Amino acid sequence: MPENGADGGSTREDFRPQGVDLGLPLRLVSVGILAVGAVVMILPFVWMVSTACKPPTELNRLPLQLMPENISCADNLSRLYRTSEDFNRYLVNTGLMTLGRTLGQLITCSLAAYGFARFRFPGRDLIFALSIALLMVPFQAIVIPEFALVRGLGWRNTFAGLIVPGIFSAFAMFLLRQAFLQIPLEIEEAAMLDGANPLQILRRIVLPLSAPALAAFAVITVQAAWNDFLWPLVIANTPDTRVVTVGLSLLQGQRDTPYNLLMMGTLLATMPMLIMFVVLQRYFIEGVTSAGVKG
Repeated sequence: MPENGADGGSTREDFRPQGVDLGLPLRLVSVGILAVGAVVMILPFVWMVSTACKPPTELNRLPLQLMPENISCADNLSRLYRTSEDFNRYLVNTGLMTLGRTLGQLITCSLAAYGFARFRFPGRDLIFALSIALLMVPFQAIVIPEFALVRGLGWRNTFAGLIVPGIFSAFAMFLLRQAFLQIPLEIEEAAMLDGANPLQILRRIVLPLSAPALAAFAVITVQAAWNDFLWPLVIANTPDTRVVTVGLSLLQGQRDTPYNLLMMGTLLATMPMLIMFVVLQRYFIEGVTSAGVKG
């Protein structure tokens, strides 16, 4: 297609998507709806930070106050570590579990996704459909047999029990498969002519060209592993393997709960995920939106 329209042909600009002019009233309504949605989404985080910096005397004060009168962030932080002495250990355990699951899913899901995207074999579509159907099965329905299996392997209260059951994700496999389908097949054929085998093509060509999808995969996988609560609660109940979500639940008492300490711990546990999402936001959105382009 010519770059300019000197010969009477269409230019590339003619095929660019054009925005719809909604008019000033509709734009104001759209901005207002977006502003309300933004406030609804941000308000819980603001309340979390506010509660994390409130002294105990202001927690149950009526009427409720958004901002604390006496800021006690440092005091609440020190009280948190006196109340939960292994809190840093819980963060480290969560990081190890998240890293193990992410690397495991990167290996298993990328191999499976590349196989479904590029190889033809009997029953491929049926196997892929059954794998995607796993998304409709709630984890609560399989937690008991999965616990029995892991306990039979002797992995209770171990990092293997925390990590291995989570090294495959049907959604991650679907996301990567859709990204691999966007890569022109001619690039891989040229690499095969140069003597590269499928694993080399996947590692040196396909994965580097799928950076947005990998960023989306990283955000989704890390967030799911970092926030996992039910499986770590079931399989790990010692301080050496306890994760931060379970550690935060131990701050709740039967008669009294120090909500300022609970919110301070939640703030510390949330910050890594917020930072990661801000850094990878552009790639995350690009990777997710490209997942449904080609089937």
